[in-house]
Amino acid sequence: MLKHMFRKRFQKGTDKIYSQLEHKVPYPHGQRVKLAKGGRTPAWQRKEGKSASGGLNRKGIASYRAANPGSKLSMAVTTKPSKLKKGSKAANRRKSFCARMKGMKKRLTSAKTARDPDSRINKSLRKWNC
Repeated sequence: MLKHMFRKRFQKGTDKIYSQLEHKVPYPHGQRVKLAKGGRTPAWQRKEGKSASGGLNRKGIASYRAANPGSKLSMAVTTKPSKLKKGSKAANRRKSFCARMKGMKKRLTSAKTARDPDSRINKSLRKWNC
């Protein structure tokens, strides 16, 4: 009896989740992704919003800010580390980004992607001088 009751409750919960996943649930923070002109996804998710050398270009950053109001996304710190003043805001951003992305490269990418010089993660690490 007890086993059956829990199974029923579990089934009810999974049904709810699947119905939400289909199309009824809004995106995080109660907002749907605003599609660009022509019903396409924002530029930061497409090739035209990404820089060939890694990361996002100006158009990509602008579309990300439009899709996520209140975000503080800014351009990459591409200045050489030797030219940055130690402890400055830019130096700290670079240091934090490099530490975070190196961890992602180490744990969240395949060996093939980690070795590939043209992978997005390796391009961005090069751009930030990591």
